[in-house]
Amino acid sequence: MEKATIPAAAAAAAAAKEEQEEEDTVWAWSWGAGTDGQLGNGGFQDHHLPQPLLFPPRCRGRVSFVAGGGAHAIALTSDGEVFTWGRGTHGQLGHGDVENIPHPKFVKFIENYTITCVSAGWNHSGFATDSGQLFMCGDGSFGQLGAGDNHPRNLPFEVAHFTTKHVEKLAFGMRHSLVLLKDNSVYGFGSARRGQIGRCARNQRFYNVPRLIDGFPNCNIENIYANGDHSAALDESGQLYIWGRALIGEHDDDQPRPVFPSLSISQMALGWHHALVLSAGKLYTIGAYRHQKLDPLVLPSADPVQQLNPPTTNHNHDESSSLSTLVKVPCVDGEQVVHIAAGTEHSALVTDKATVFTWGWGEHGQLGLGDTCDKVAPQKVNLGNKRPCSSASCNVYCGSGFTVVVNFGSAAN
Repeated sequence: MEKATIPAAAAAAAAAKEEQEEEDTVWAWSWGAGTDGQLGNGGFQDHHLPQPLLFPPRCRGRVSFVAGGGAHAIALTSDGEVFTWGRGTHGQLGHGDVENIPHPKFVKFIENYTITCVSAGWNHSGFATDSGQLFMCGDGSFGQLGAGDNHPRNLPFEVAHFTTKHVEKLAFGMRHSLVLLKDNSVYGFGSARRGQIGRCARNQRFYNVPRLIDGFPNCNIENIYANGDHSAALDESGQLYIWGRALIGEHDDDQPRPVFPSLSISQMALGWHHALVLSAGKLYTIGAYRHQKLDPLVLPSADPVQQLNPPTTNHNHDESSSLSTLVKVPCVDGEQVVHIAAGTEHSALVTDKATVFTWGWGEHGQLGLGDTCDKVAPQKVNLGNKRPCSSASCNVYCGSGFTVVVNFGSAAN
């Protein structure tokens, strides 16, 4: 009997050890600006190297998307639950108060809904449900909540304008919001000063009720994007449309314009002064970084990408204007870019080998390289050896000055 129990005890001990090791493994990381708790690691300070992001155990293997805002973040799970953390001074965390929270906290107010899409602006948040409803909270000073007023909300409320419509996707900029409906129409509300919510009445600073953005051709919009004062959309053929603050040329545009028509784009990420576009595994930038312009591998004139400038750009450019050509981003040989993200002035990518790279503005440690230096070309981020990202299951997300990586291959408890 004793001899029989020894292997059983050993097996039980081994199982317990394995379970503890699994619990101790890191499957989500964050770094960069953290003074409002936006790193979700329980503290209120910047970190220059990746730190464990303290999701509750119930989130393991269930986080499917993270939206980064000015100093707050939203995590969406595969079964439609929402967790928020970081700056809450305008009610953007949706917990009914204006407190900063340094760790992911379940948004109980919308627990009876299945959330399918989330977005985070500078100080506002949005949640779309599987039935097409839209809930908003946070700062409303520019009408970015779509409530018909300019008041803040510290609990999610349903936007009445969309009660008879079906909201599919959301994209929030600094002070404006974009909504894509199931019927393929795009609406905007909030700040209108740079044309980011479409053509408006002259000198109209904002709209606090959603308004249809016209100017799209007969196409099916697959995704929408927003950051800073920029807006963009991507159709099913890979055609990109941009409007709002100028990324190409010198002048703002108040209606969607097709750009780079010969390039089939699969992903886009918007910053405040730059954008990333991914096509056939190759990554390019539009615009420039304010702190340090990206200067790698300008494509030779023989490359057809040079002919992809939008025909509406006929202005003379000075040194301070945005670049009008795509700039190719050098990546590691033998690895393909599969996911991209952009903060205000930093960028990140993940390759098909689950390697994370960052570059751009680094003042708050948002590049995760252990310092506060700017980088003009992608640098590899060391996530440590406790739990490497698994291939095709690792995604990176950027807030204004912070970065989050989640390994979706992590097994649920």
